[in-house]
Amino acid sequence: MLKRVFVAPDPGRVRLRFASRAVIGIGLAVALCGLVGHSLVAAITGGLAALLALFTVTDATVRQQAVTTALLPVAGLPVLAVAAVLHDQPVARDLVFLAVMGAGVYARRWGPRGHSLGVFAFMTFFAAQFLHTVPEQLPELYAAVVLSLCASATVRFGFWCYERRLPAVAQPAPPEGRGLARITTRQAVQATLGGAFALGLGQVLSDQRWYWAVGATWWVFVNTTSRGETLVRGFRRVLGTVIGIAAGFFVAIPLDGAGAPAAAIVAVCVFGIFYTAAVSYSWMMFFVTVMVGVLYGVLGVLDASLLWLRVAETAVGALGAVLAVLVILPVTTHAITDAWIRKALRCVHACTAEAAERLAGSLSADPGPRVAELDVLLGRVRLSLAPLVHPLSPLKARKARARQVLALLDDCVREVRGLASIAADPAASHDARLSAACSRVEAAVEALLRQESREAKGAVRVGTQPGTAMDPALAHLHGLERALADLAAPLHSPPRAPIAA
Repeated sequence: MLKRVFVAPDPGRVRLRFASRAVIGIGLAVALCGLVGHSLVAAITGGLAALLALFTVTDATVRQQAVTTALLPVAGLPVLAVAAVLHDQPVARDLVFLAVMGAGVYARRWGPRGHSLGVFAFMTFFAAQFLHTVPEQLPELYAAVVLSLCASATVRFGFWCYERRLPAVAQPAPPEGRGLARITTRQAVQATLGGAFALGLGQVLSDQRWYWAVGATWWVFVNTTSRGETLVRGFRRVLGTVIGIAAGFFVAIPLDGAGAPAAAIVAVCVFGIFYTAAVSYSWMMFFVTVMVGVLYGVLGVLDASLLWLRVAETAVGALGAVLAVLVILPVTTHAITDAWIRKALRCVHACTAEAAERLAGSLSADPGPRVAELDVLLGRVRLSLAPLVHPLSPLKARKARARQVLALLDDCVREVRGLASIAADPAASHDARLSAACSRVEAAVEALLRQESREAKGAVRVGTQPGTAMDPALAHLHGLERALADLAAPLHSPPRAPIAA
């Protein structure tokens, strides 16, 4: 786990800049709340709003990110008001909380913006339970949220907008469908019912901290599409929470709410959350848990029993998510994996087509954005295959096949990157051998997709149980690997005569 986080590649130091900017943006937001005289509760609310704005807004372009950030108060402030008004009406409060949860998951059908607004709305309701918000606090909390969002937006879009120098990469949408065949619709139902289970059992454990169970169920569903992904994410959430609680006994409790050390540790935790999010969910949850423990200490309510209650509530929430995805409208790992692999192969085709046009002399063709998109798609394939390659998976044959698929896709991505690099070189623009190799790869991918579409028809439908969905993809990827090997030869063997410019 340590190697995965601290040795994982960070091209362009994007993760480092992402985490560093978060510390600055959230620190500025909290500092401004303090300077204008807001209470500790308002400062924490503002800091959470800044964190969510910097973490969850992932639109393809800077302009779209700015629009989504501006819309966050529209989604969050009304929810905060409802949560405060229903503070002393537990039945209505619980029903509205579940409704917000289901709507937040369903909103993912509208892409990154829907996802961001859904997360912000849910976390606003969650924060109201965490801080025991009442209507009298609303004016101050509204001001803190707006001020903090402005501060974080100033840092993100003004002082340090490194995204302007990066190619725009749209987040890939999950496989389409209608009605309950749509992933987001199914997950909305699953999350709501799983959240209801977690809420009920969580209130049995504690009538004050039950919301941690609902929050655990919610976050298990974030960025997952199949039951296998949800199971793995639930396990990693509990693991990260347990490790974080153990650290809390040595960090949060001895601090006892001391101001300066607590602020420093919270800053370290914020950096850790943002730096590890892309590579390890367990480590991200570790930093979240330590940060929450320190905040409880600052609020003056931290003790050992509260930390253990946090573990129990998290386990209940994870159990609610697991039961929901296993029993209620399950989305199979095979179906999702097959769909993401086909998306990745189509992207390989698009990359190769762009490179072929560039090599033919077109200055408008640019495979760079497609390569970035392929990296994102490969990440989605890895996420969907995570249940099969997990060390605790007992399915050895499927694990071996899944690892082969990942290795072959890694070969595809590596060769496509090399092709894009060659295509960007003006000296290679008219190399007929490379253009011919591009055409061969395009033809191989087209044949691959046509054959897979015929053989796996029905396997891509959500909820089906294909018996050998992985086998055709693996066989076809072997063929694609051989085609890319043909492409690798001219890339690594320069011609005897100089290439014409």
